[in-house]
Amino acid sequence: MPKGSDLLVAALENEGVDRIFGIPGEENLDVVESIRKSSIQLILTRHEQAAAFMAATHGRLTGKPGVCITTLGPGALNLTTGAAYALLGAMPMIMITGQKGIRSSRQARFQIVDIVAAMKPLTKLSRQIISAKTIPAVVREAFRIAEEERPGPVHLELPEDIAAEECDDVALIPPHPVELPLASPLALDRAAEMIIKAQRPLAMLGAAASRPRSTSDLAQFVIRTGIPYFTTQMGKGTVPGGTELYMGTAALSERDYVHEAIEQADLIITIGHDTIEKPPFIMGDKGPKVIHVGYQPANVEQVYFPQTEVVGDIGASLRLLADRIEGKIPNAQALLPLREGILSRIATRATEDRFTPQRLVHDVRAVMPADGILALDNGMYKIWFARNYRTRVANTLLLDNALATMGAGLPSAMTAAMLYPGRRVMAICGDGGFMMNSQELETAVRLKLNLVVLIIEDNAFGMIRWKQAVDQFPDFGMTFGNPDFVRYAEAYGAKGTRVGAVSEIQSTLEQAFAGGGVHLVAVPIDYSENERVLVEELRHRLPAPPEA
Repeated sequence: MPKGSDLLVAALENEGVDRIFGIPGEENLDVVESIRKSSIQLILTRHEQAAAFMAATHGRLTGKPGVCITTLGPGALNLTTGAAYALLGAMPMIMITGQKGIRSSRQARFQIVDIVAAMKPLTKLSRQIISAKTIPAVVREAFRIAEEERPGPVHLELPEDIAAEECDDVALIPPHPVELPLASPLALDRAAEMIIKAQRPLAMLGAAASRPRSTSDLAQFVIRTGIPYFTTQMGKGTVPGGTELYMGTAALSERDYVHEAIEQADLIITIGHDTIEKPPFIMGDKGPKVIHVGYQPANVEQVYFPQTEVVGDIGASLRLLADRIEGKIPNAQALLPLREGILSRIATRATEDRFTPQRLVHDVRAVMPADGILALDNGMYKIWFARNYRTRVANTLLLDNALATMGAGLPSAMTAAMLYPGRRVMAICGDGGFMMNSQELETAVRLKLNLVVLIIEDNAFGMIRWKQAVDQFPDFGMTFGNPDFVRYAEAYGAKGTRVGAVSEIQSTLEQAFAGGGVHLVAVPIDYSENERVLVEELRHRLPAPPEA
């Protein structure tokens, strides 16, 4: 006779789950035993937060919810940052936590926290399972809610007495395809008319445009219409390389070179924009009109209030919109002449013999193939990679511009390396963010992953230190010491290298990939460019450099 834990694991297998990340505890030992007897791999992490980041990234890359598991109380609470990461980043994820028995408890209130209540504001659904017989239905509903637009995390709490409860076999509920609705013909006609009449149209690709289901249709829309486009930070890579219509990425909210095109546009088609991202541009009364194309209606904000909305399955809706406007947009490429100036100024000084962010981006791009995946933690370097790194394939630059939490870079890179063992994967972390989950190096080594971890070392919380300086506060409270990162990596059984000269960056990274396994590369950084470029230069928007 099956137990509740057996029904849970069978229901997870029914959903196609092949791995679960996490750290179990006393309260879910029945679940651990059921996993042992199943086809599902249990990936033991060294911290629950990392397990949540890994599960969320699984959802981001596949469109199918990643699953993580923890015990009750302290273990469950360690998932909260990962829950917010998935909620704001629209990543489907299932979190399963344990709890003391609910029929009786011999340990009184020991370790008991109301995790269901704690998770409610951080999830799409948070509920306790109170009967073994309901488990198949509860799991199917959890996956449905996690996957449907807007995707996000779902939390299930399984008390230990329900996990151990024996019951008759309960039929599993098979998943079925769910087709998203299409935008209405009236909305499509209205948008088409605006695009055809526009004098200087521009498209923007946002976070929701990178959902795995829509990227090919989106690329076809750009090619069929010929309208230049820019991206948000989380929309990078949505349109494959080869198009000459890319105008840049809005790594800042205003005043960057790409904003020259934004400011001159009279119409912006925002595709998959999610206002959870830091604004890629600021709407105003005198600015361009905006058409919102999204899975869901636009959230109206002070900085974003589109005049027209095309709501429905993005890919299919864009196909229908392209049918209406292809070959009929007389001014489609009116803004394209700005492209060369924008991109050349962003790329300037990328090969200087200094450890600048521009040089680092340039050299990393040189060693990464088109399908190579970078997973960025959060720090000053994220702005530079968002701004300067050219992507050619969807979901090859994984950064978080929603919760923007530190500590996620290494775990998300580990998930990418698991899912795509034949592709080059690199985690890029500041020394601050890396040390927040650096213990997962042991997990990566244990799993025999092929992964390069690039540590950008400035002995400070660099972005906040920069903000502190820009706001003219004294330099205070932002610096720290670091371990010897080479020896630190070796202590976990990984390889470690320190880059001593700028000319060694590319060759060191190439050797790290060629050697296989987990390889940490530490590199210093010269962040004086933050002030020179992102403050002084952009304040005046210097003209394009002369041709060589």
